[in-house]
Amino acid sequence: MSGVNARHVLVLPDRDAAEEVAQDLTDRFGLAEEPHLVRDALAGEDDAEDAQWLVVVEDPDARLDPAALDGLAAEHEGWLEAP
Repeated sequence: MSGVNARHVLVLPDRDAAEEVAQDLTDRFGLAEEPHLVRDALAGEDDAEDAQWLVVVEDPDARLDPAALDGLAAEHEGWLEAP
């Protein structure tokens, strides 16, 4: 899969979970680049309590296992978004 720039998006229920997952990703998978955290407000909601957090992981060599990423997200009540 040379030349493929994969991007994985993990959806988490809150900022604390997203920050913990981002740290776990870096520790477990030895990422060259820090994951990006993005607040994702639910449609029609302005309240910060009604926001999910996304952890965006760049995977330029497509070496990360989606099942492992989904499992990590699930440990924090989240999931891996389908491509």
